[in-house]
Amino acid sequence: MTRAAWHSKELTVGQLAERSGVAVSALHFYEAKGLIASRRTAGNQRRYTRDTLRRVAFIRLAQRLGIPLKTIKDALAALPEERTPTRDDWAQLSAAWRAELDDRIEQLQRLRDDLTECIGCGCLSLDRCALANPHDRLGEEGPGARRIDTRLCPTHDCRPAPAAS
Repeated sequence: MTRAAWHSKELTVGQLAERSGVAVSALHFYEAKGLIASRRTAGNQRRYTRDTLRRVAFIRLAQRLGIPLKTIKDALAALPEERTPTRDDWAQLSAAWRAELDDRIEQLQRLRDDLTECIGCGCLSLDRCALANPHDRLGEEGPGARRIDTRLCPTHDCRPAPAAS
């Protein structure tokens, strides 16, 4: 693979893939989803501006944090085009995601803590369910794993009452 000259203003898809560590197919996918953009040459080849490297790094990090692509796209749309995202840009975008990440952390902790006792009341009729969810109280609140998914149980009082001694 040929490396882009340090002063080159544009990268080929292969150069972008090599520099970013992201497969060409993933770059095409990102472009199809509107996360990155290219221009086409007269020969219909993609050319990416150098700031796309930082955007791809941003996308990959956000994905590792579990941020949905739609949210990533919305965040990138808030940045000026053809400019590398700065530290201030990242601070502003990451602050907006803090509550969502805190919610995910809480869900994962709840899952970890309840994993051996309960599926979250979706319900698999574990022996303990008569104590944890008498008369399928959680079923009246709607479908899904009510005890573990904090989005379904926003009051956080879906944990079972302590067992009577």
